[in-house]
Amino acid sequence: MKLLAADRSTMATTILNRLAGGTASAPVIELYSGTQPAAMGNSITDTKLATLTLTNTVGTVANGVLTFDTITDDSSADATGDIGWARALDRDGNEACYFTVAANGTGDINFGNISVTAGQPVGISSLTVNIGGA
Repeated sequence: MKLLAADRSTMATTILNRLAGGTASAPVIELYSGTQPAAMGNSITDTKLATLTLTNTVGTVANGVLTFDTITDDSSADATGDIGWARALDRDGNEACYFTVAANGTGDINFGNISVTAGQPVGISSLTVNIGGA
């Protein structure tokens, strides 16, 4: 699918605003074992492996690309397992979006290694979301 740059930017800005919404705390990305649920809003039964913190403004949008600001590592993972998927929560803890995860460059978020060990640091060095042909 290809979209006009203005439309891509509108969609990316909608995602950015959803992530930056709320006031209670910073938005986060939670990393889970298992398989990404088919739909958002259901209870999560997978094991939460780690929580990484986003900036309150999350990032910037240009030409249909959402580029995240620096993501703060989780200095001590909650559990041991392989990362299967991720979800982002806004500043009030509401679900904003889900991400696929891979170790081979085919995920929304790509890791060199998807294995996580409890107590060890976990980080995302950079993250961009490209909307419709960007």
